[in-house]
Parts: sequence; structure tokens; C-alpha cells
Amino acid sequence: MRKIDLLQELPVQRLDEISRQCAWRHYEAGQRLVAREADDRDLHMIVAGTVRVTSYSVAGRETSFRDLHEGTSYGELSAIDGSPRSADVVALTPALIASLPPADFRALLREEWLVNERVLLRLTDLVRRLTGRVLDLSTLSVQQRICRELLRLAREQGVQGNTARIDPAPKHVELAGMVSTYREQITRELSALVKSGVLAKDGHALLVRDLARLERMATPDAD
Repeated sequence: MRKIDLLQELPVQRLDEISRQCAWRHYEAGQRLVAREADDRDLHMIVAGTVRVTSYSVAGRETSFRDLHEGTSYGELSAIDGSPRSADVVALTPALIASLPPADFRALLREEWLVNERVLLRLTDLVRRLTGRVLDLSTLSVQQRICRELLRLAREQGVQGNTARIDPAPKHVELAGMVSTYREQITRELSALVKSGVLAKDGHALLVRDLARLERMATPDAD
């Protein structure tokens, strides 16, 4: 439990108590951990693996919100207010999840101010991220949203001068979910970026050959 960011710096005895309160489950890649509108109210802590928070429209179109890695958690909202889940969570890799019942989670918030503060900061960050997402969808073109997502991926993996390597390259369907468009649109826009020399394919990787130009293309009203 010491890996979980919300619980860091708690005494070992407290961590052992929380561990005993949890239900421990293994999941395989591709398996759904949480379903939107489900009655589950637990706080889920990722002890190992990576999961994706996503949602599907009635027509089956996916909108992805974020990927969560080992040491993080999800499900705080329903654990706090008792409302149904607002999104689906799917395992991207094999995962080990420790699920804390909502009553125990709320007791933890009352008794451990450090955990309470970290949850408040996480929810604040979530509001800011979603506000930025709504603003992007309202003001940016599909091409600009794709360029911004590619910039984010490039910076996560490391920039070298005016270039970067995204390895592995995101799947078109996953990138479509991240920027709220269709896979076919992603294919067209990436092909155009390759043709213009901004991107290049390298096996399973995607090379950003001109980071400065990609930044300009991601900026509203840029030439």
C-alpha cells in the first residue's frame, strides 16, 4: 500500500489496517473494471498495472479522459457522494486493484488530514483538466486537438532539440478517443502531417521531426 500516492507517509500500522479493509482483485488487459452507471462505490487503488478512464456514447463512440498508472486511484467521486459511476474504467495491462469500501474511505478522510488534502488536490486538478478539455473542444479544430495531444505525448517521452520520438505510436482509435473525433479523421490528419514533413513513421514509433511547427499548428489562429 506504500505505493499508493494518497497513502504515502501514513504509519505502517495504518497501512496494514487499510489493506485488511480492501478487496484485492486481479484483472487482465482489456477487462472492464468499472462500468458507467454501475452501483459500485468503492475507492479503487492501482497496486500494479495501467487503466484507462473512458466513456461510450449510445452509438458506441469512445471518449477517453486519462490513463492511470500504478500508485494512483480512481472512484473518489462515487465513494464520496454515493452517486453512480460517471465513466468506464478498462485495464490496459494486467492489473492488481485494492478496493476500499466507501464507508472506510470516508472514515479515512475524517481521520487522516494528509489523505483528505491529497484528495482535495486531486479533485481540483480534475476540475481544471475537464475545464481545459471543454475549452479545447469548444475552440479548437480537430487538427489542433490532434497536434496538442501529439505534443503532450512527445513531452512525456522526452524532447531532443526540435524533435521527439513517440514510441509506441498511439493507435488511431485511441487517439480518436482522446481528442473526441473519429478514427478516419485521425488517419487523414496524421497522413497530412507525415506528407508535410512534421511527422514520420519509424516502425511502431512516430517521429516528430519539427516540434516548433507542430506547436504552431496546435495554436488557435496560427498560420
